[in-house]
Amino acid sequence: MRIAVLALLWGSSFLWIKLALEGGLAPLHVTIVRCALGAAVLLVLARSARQSLPRGRRVWGHLLVAALFCNALPFLFFSIGEQTVDSGVAGVMNATTPLWSLGLGFLLGTERGLGPKRLAGLLLGFGGTLLIFAPWQQSGLTSPGALALLAAAVSYAVAFAYMVRHLIGRDTPPLALSAAQLLAATGLTTLGLPASPHTESAPTLTGVLAVVVLGVFGTGLTFHLNSRLIADEGPTAAATVGYLLPVVSVGLGALVLGEEVGVRVLAGMAVVLAGVGLTRVGSARAAARPDAHLPSSERTAARSTPVSARTTSGVSSTSSQPTAPTPATCQGDSM
Repeated sequence: MRIAVLALLWGSSFLWIKLALEGGLAPLHVTIVRCALGAAVLLVLARSARQSLPRGRRVWGHLLVAALFCNALPFLFFSIGEQTVDSGVAGVMNATTPLWSLGLGFLLGTERGLGPKRLAGLLLGFGGTLLIFAPWQQSGLTSPGALALLAAAVSYAVAFAYMVRHLIGRDTPPLALSAAQLLAATGLTTLGLPASPHTESAPTLTGVLAVVVLGVFGTGLTFHLNSRLIADEGPTAAATVGYLLPVVSVGLGALVLGEEVGVRVLAGMAVVLAGVGLTRVGSARAAARPDAHLPSSERTAARSTPVSARTTSGVSSTSSQPTAPTPATCQGDSM
């Protein structure tokens, strides 16, 4: 039951983004409100758990970098992308995060377990992404908005790699660390307000309600539920949620927004998920080892990403867990 609820909350994030945009909010405004409300929820939860925010310039410096790549940029990119691309496609693009994370880990030398099956999964996943974009067709998704969605997934992967090196395993409790990261993301995105285009008309009630639901449930609460699921049932259960996210986003887009789901996009989604599944071969077993946190950026982030790296995709997840689509505060949302 919890898996279904989490998948629905997490996978619906792309629907709320689309409704907020259609309701008159600009991408930057959606991003700021989402970060602020998510931070507020996590601050309340951290306070109730008697967890204090981290101290020290060094930690906050790392949090700023993580907030930029794991929250501010991907949240903004998804909002920009959904101005011209369907919410269902955005959810599928979010599901490619584990592929970018694995590829980045291989390039950086932090991912040592890239055997034939995982390599095949990586190539298959990217092939599925290419199938969705279909640049060889006039109807292919080659717009700037579609590229923004891919940039969001890549940003998550960069964030996970950085967080593994500098934030994962710190003494600061996870809720407090995640709340601090979203606070930092709120500050970073607010700095962009002067450059944001001015909208003459006020947002509609639907737009306001959508961004509130996105921030409170799709970002803040989703992270908390995901972390509880991992603590109670293990990372495998969280990985299951990762496979459901694009299905939920595509389904809600079709049912609520009337988005057309073409055969090519459905086939691409299936290929992407199959590729992600192959990249996890051997990872679940490795994640259970006491030393699982050492070399693999995927494995570490997926098991213990306390820093909102599971939003809302999110995140949830990273590397060896396919839930990396979207992490709660990192997704997204993230999912």
